[in-house]
Amino acid sequence: MADPFGFLKHARVENPTRPVSERITDWEELQTPLPEEERQEQAARCMNCGIPFCHTGSFYGGQRTVSGCPNDNLIPEWNDLVYQGRTQAAFERLARTNPLPEMTGRVCPAPCEKGCTEALNGSGVTIHDNERFIIDTAFENDWVKTSGMPQEATGFKVAIVGSGPAGLSAAWRLNQLGHQVTVYERSDRFGGLLMYGIPNMKLDKDVVQRRIDLMADIGVRFVGNTEIGRDISADELAAQYDRVILSTGASVPRDLKVPGRSLTGVQFAVDYLTEATKDVLKHGKEATSKKLAGKHVVVIGGGDTGNDCIGTAVRQGAASVRQLEITPQPPLQRTASNPWPEYPLTARTGYGQEEAAEVFQSQVTYHSVSTTAFIGAERGQLIALETVAVDDRFQPIAGSKEVIKADLVLLAMGFLGPETTLLDAFGVNEVYDDYTTNNERVLVAGDAKRGPSLVIWAIREGRLAAEKVDQALRTLVYQ
Repeated sequence: MADPFGFLKHARVENPTRPVSERITDWEELQTPLPEEERQEQAARCMNCGIPFCHTGSFYGGQRTVSGCPNDNLIPEWNDLVYQGRTQAAFERLARTNPLPEMTGRVCPAPCEKGCTEALNGSGVTIHDNERFIIDTAFENDWVKTSGMPQEATGFKVAIVGSGPAGLSAAWRLNQLGHQVTVYERSDRFGGLLMYGIPNMKLDKDVVQRRIDLMADIGVRFVGNTEIGRDISADELAAQYDRVILSTGASVPRDLKVPGRSLTGVQFAVDYLTEATKDVLKHGKEATSKKLAGKHVVVIGGGDTGNDCIGTAVRQGAASVRQLEITPQPPLQRTASNPWPEYPLTARTGYGQEEAAEVFQSQVTYHSVSTTAFIGAERGQLIALETVAVDDRFQPIAGSKEVIKADLVLLAMGFLGPETTLLDAFGVNEVYDDYTTNNERVLVAGDAKRGPSLVIWAIREGRLAAEKVDQALRTLVYQ
């Protein structure tokens, strides 16, 4: 490393987050990047630890938690290059493994930082922010387009169904390898959860569209408003292309089947976030709407999606926002059963929770609470929900029943897996670890294969599935 003592000279400084009072008045991104000189200081904190834990994803406790980068990003190398001011070289190292770093540099929870050796006795390197700096600089200098230009054309054609992070990653890599790529998307815009599942203040849609426009410019074909099985049959698609990659995500949300579920005002979180993003795309991100003025909102479920719902509801002028989680309150510090370098399973306050607490001056998140019923008015509109406190085994506690006023309930309890209709249409009933299936012409990648997971996992799987396709097609040439 250029400065092996950088971690002793410089304290960790993240990209500053705009004040709550400012950011809740618009849909602009939450963070303001550091100047280049300060970013170089942060990169200098990468300490030449000898055995880095940051750049290789490892599971601990079975599949419970992951440490390090699942995508095998060459983190120490590009940290050093950023420190030296060699940003283009840093981009070239970053782009070897990550085709979409502008996405992960904004939304990834950064298990790499938690597995950083420096995080053992201090605070990890700002890998997440360094990555964003590299890719944003690369776009400013037009390095990204050059890196994505296709090699010599192979003449093979590949269809990708789904334009989320796995689909875009696969499309970028296949195009780079010289194949003709067409991406099919049933929605009106491309990007999957990057476009509609993550709100604008967390991932600006101009950033997503910038990548899609660039991919189209260098040869990837995008076909929107097209559902396989409705607009084009699976057989037709298979006949037109040499290989098909299914990357439709894990789009089946977990439901809460209690009395009153059909009431107007009980909605899946992903549908709510999609509607909110469409409003922003239509009306602009400079000012917020007051769609929820006077409305009391309850979010059921935690994680990033629940936090995004809270932040969105605040910007839409909700009269109150409350979050209910069935799980117990996490510990404030690591427990003995959750040591470094595992991802810390500790209590965290998300940006949405921080905003709601400041705006409403009240508690936002309530743990160990289960919803038992939704209560409606005569015309079928939600007016409240009934809850009960639960113990550590999720059993109801006697005498803890409570009725909470609510005009809108958002179900943010995660996802169960992919829709199976498309898999069935292609005759896929076995999906293997190497992304292949029992149908030799069809591969599956991303959340559609592994279930709901991180964006970085989807990017990794899209890239590796693309390389698997490339290997198979090039083998055909010599047969």
